Amino acid sequence: MKLLPAVHPTRLAVLALATLMTGCSTVDGLFSSDKTDYRNTAAKAKPLEVPPDLTQLTRESRYQPQGGVVSAAAAGAQPAPAAATGSAPATVALSSLSGMRVERLGQERWLVVPQAPELLWPRVKAFWDKRGFALESENATAGVMRTQWAENRTKLPQDVVRRTIGRLLDSFYDTGERDQYSTRIERVAGGSEIYISHRGAHEVYTDERRETTTWRARPNDPQLEAEMLSQLMVDLGSMAEPAKAATAAATEAPGPDKPVPSADATSLVVQEPFDRAWRRVGLALDRGGFTVEDRDRTAGLYYVRYVDPKSVGKEEPGFWAKLWGDKTNPQAALRYRIALKPTGEKTTVSVQSSTGAAETGENAKRIVALLVNGLR
Repeated sequence: MKLLPAVHPTRLAVLALATLMTGCSTVDGLFSSDKTDYRNTAAKAKPLEVPPDLTQLTRESRYQPQGGVVSAAAAGAQPAPAAATGSAPATVALSSLSGMRVERLGQERWLVVPQAPELLWPRVKAFWDKRGFALESENATAGVMRTQWAENRTKLPQDVVRRTIGRLLDSFYDTGERDQYSTRIERVAGGSEIYISHRGAHEVYTDERRETTTWRARPNDPQLEAEMLSQLMVDLGSMAEPAKAATAAATEAPGPDKPVPSADATSLVVQEPFDRAWRRVGLALDRGGFTVEDRDRTAGLYYVRYVDPKSVGKEEPGFWAKLWGDKTNPQAALRYRIALKPTGEKTTVSVQSSTGAAETGENAKRIVALLVNGLR
């Protein structure tokens, strides 16, 4: 997708003057104090043309409303906070009314809520809708939802023209950046853990004449993840200031050791016991753009979909090819299992086929490389 090129300030000033002379002025160009503003992006957002590692996969259709009656009677018991010693997650208590708390280990934060996932699911969906995000995919079985790509409008320049006529000329402004968020809700003893992970993309020129552009990945932003966790806590019942304090606290918490890939680069060892490795691998999958179709914590398995980077630029088979039997699709997502096996205080992570056989090919190496990068 090619966005509108940058508009020179002089041209904007002339257009602004003409607009004011015709009496069609609007003055509301003051930004809010928040670090994020996606409210105007959901309705006009278009799919990004991105490489396979950022490809938006087909929308899941497995979400079904949860049946039966869910009791909130057990939601009042607050889980015991983890001790902040050694490499254990740092815990920050929030308002006793909401019973929530933030835990953090290195750059990873998550929210602990004394409510069942069935109760939290619709509230989290409403949270993203309120902030202007449409959902690209949602899977209640796996407890995962992902937003569409959107632009953070607070990053737009606050020049004199914008302050004068507000957002009347918003279509002439573009940050050249897009954000996407994944939310994962995990059931734990006494409630749920909520994880929010960020993915970023920025627009770059692909030719010397600066006429064509493409979207490329940019590093995930832990500060944006913390901001969204803070806003979610407010929506779930916390006061704003305690929520911000909780996400900002424990900044010196020690991070985990780096993962060690195997000699053949088709598996890796996380220097953490299973519980922490499970959490970290889940976040790495979310940040890496994998689609988590299901998970089985007891068996240590994530069921994911992955797009081979070699398919970039290739199209699906045409009508005549399909007619003569060629139904292959080079951009089709492949299904894999990410298996976690505990060994004392360490956890081995390997890639399996959809049937459970060990994978040692190029795709396994690429997936392990993405996990190593996401676990750093």
